Parts: sequence; C-alpha cells; structure tokens
Amino acid sequence: MEKLTVGIIGCGVISEIYLKNLTSRFAGVRVKSCADRFTEKSEQRADQFGIQAESPENLLADREIDVVLNLTNPANHTEISLAALRAGKHVFSEKPLAPSITETKLILSEAGKRKLRVGCAPDTFLGAGIQTGLKAVADGWIGRPVAAAAFCVCRGHERWHPSPAFYYQAGGGPHLDMGPYYITALVTALGSVKRVTAMASAAFNERVFNAGADKGSSFLVETNTHYSACLEFACGVIATVMFSFDIWATNLPRVEIYGTGGSLSMPDPNFFDGPVMIKGVGHGDFTELPLQSVFTENLRGIGLAQMCKAIRDDREHIASGELAAHVLEVLVAMDKSVEQDAPVECETVCKQPPLLPAGLTEAEYGF
Repeated sequence: MEKLTVGIIGCGVISEIYLKNLTSRFAGVRVKSCADRFTEKSEQRADQFGIQAESPENLLADREIDVVLNLTNPANHTEISLAALRAGKHVFSEKPLAPSITETKLILSEAGKRKLRVGCAPDTFLGAGIQTGLKAVADGWIGRPVAAAAFCVCRGHERWHPSPAFYYQAGGGPHLDMGPYYITALVTALGSVKRVTAMASAAFNERVFNAGADKGSSFLVETNTHYSACLEFACGVIATVMFSFDIWATNLPRVEIYGTGGSLSMPDPNFFDGPVMIKGVGHGDFTELPLQSVFTENLRGIGLAQMCKAIRDDREHIASGELAAHVLEVLVAMDKSVEQDAPVECETVCKQPPLLPAGLTEAEYGF
C-alpha cells in the first residue's frame, strides 16, 4: 500500500493520542516529523514516538511531507494551514478549522486553487457509537426525524488542563471548544442547519488554575461560558442544544434524535464508542443496539487516515473542510444571535457525509 507522509505541527497535549494512533494503527500513513514553536515539546514527542523533530519552517519545506496535521492552538490554525497549503501540502486540522468563517473560507479557497485536500476534526463521528446511531437514523428505525437535542455541560477545563486560559479568551468558549463534536453529530444525521437562535452568559469573571505550574492562581474570563440555542435544520427538524463551562453535574443525555416512529439516544460524540439506545413506538424500554464497527477506542487521527486513503483512491473524504466550515458557522451564529438578540441565518450548506461500511477492520478499510 502506498503510504502518505505526514508532518505534525503543534506538539501539545492532544498530539500524544494522534501520534500514538498514526504511528501504530493506520497502515496507509507514515509520520516523519513533528514541530512546535517550543523546541522542547517537539523533541519530547519525537523521542517518544521515534520520529524527527523539526522547526515548523523546515517541516513545511520538506518535499517528502504530503500532509500537514495542524494541532496548534485555534488562534494559529489559519496561519499554519495556509502556509502548509502554499507549500503544496494537504491539511488536516484540529477543530475549529479557523477562528472565523472568513478565515475558513480563505483556507478552503486556497486548497481549491491548489487542488489540495482539507480535512478537520472532530473525527469521533467515525467511531462505532455515532456511526451506529447514524445508520439507525438513515435506515428509518425511528421514522422521520422531527426533533433533536444535544447537551455538553461541565465545570470547565481548568480542572485538569495545565494551560486552560485560551478556552476562555476570544475564539474560545464551550460552544467553540466542545460544540463541534455535537453539532457535527447532528449535521451528519440531519443535514445542514438553516437558522440559529441563542442566548449566552458568563457565570464567573475569573477562573482558578487547578493543574500545571500556575496552580492556585487565577485568570480572567473573556468570553461567554454558557450557551443555550435552538437550531432549525433545512429538513425541518428543530434541535435544542446547550454548551456550558458553568455546571458541576448533570443527568442530561448527550445527543438524542426524536422521530415519528421512536427515539434514539446516541453516546457522547467526544468519544468513539457506545452505547446507542433506541425506543420504538409501543416499546416498553430503550434497547441497546449492537455497534456497527470495530472503532471503539480513542482513535483520533482516523479522519486523517481516511482522508489519506481517499486521496490515494481519488474519492471524497468524510471529515471534510466543508463539513467543518458549516459546523463552525453554526457555532459562530450562536455568538451573532446573542449579539443581535435575533435569529441568524446560515449561509453555508454541506452534504451529509457517507457512513463508513459496517463491520470492517482497519485493514479492510485500507487505512
């Protein structure tokens, strides 16, 4: 199998699981090098996974690199992705693809001019849990979808993250950080969002570091930290969503879709596994569905691996930049709706991505 060669820029916390998977699980990918503006981070990851440590500039100039995996902070996504595209590399980015719709369109336009691919996290919807739920919806097990709900609430990432301040700065917030997982799951199940109406608040002006070198000190909150919104999908479904860094505990479901013939409860789309529960009309209890895939572990990087296969096969990839752009517009529309105190129409649309074939292994997928 022809392998595509990957270079990684950004060697923070999330890079470890990407590197673990990309260096051991996917046959169609070869990771050559990693880079970070902090040299000690790239050297640590290079030693850990047996790859080369480079400067970002040298990595981008390396003609062997086919794809750049952009794991930098969101504020740097546009600069790094554009530089990679202009160096002739395909790009797969952590979410969001860019901090704004304007920058997202710039990245996709640059890729289009150069006939290069852009992919974007989250790729957790390629896991067994969400794929099983999507298949149940597509196969009509709950009839025609009429409503949906998604909830992601917690007390904030400063509880565990050593450098959490960027989650609370402009371009951060629970909707832009965690929302992509949930909105991606809803969009892949139901199609494009037509209109967004939202409210938001911030319960705390300051947060306290609970990990890392700054543990015990505080930092300022510069963005809203609690969002409630209604999404009107082009298909007619109305979804209720909530994203919060202000809530200690909850018994809310993660993602549910309600149809004319039943209800479907899907697992947390931040993860790859189940359970997936369904209750049809006249059924007494929810029943757990068998998972339709072997992808149940933390397989961040599967979207990149599938994109590499799609490049080799000259086919469309699934975790696409177009999907990420629409999801980002939905999330940015929440802020616009709050600012304008009015509903906001979405301009972008995206096709519902295809499902992965059920029941196959990585080798059979050709990843």
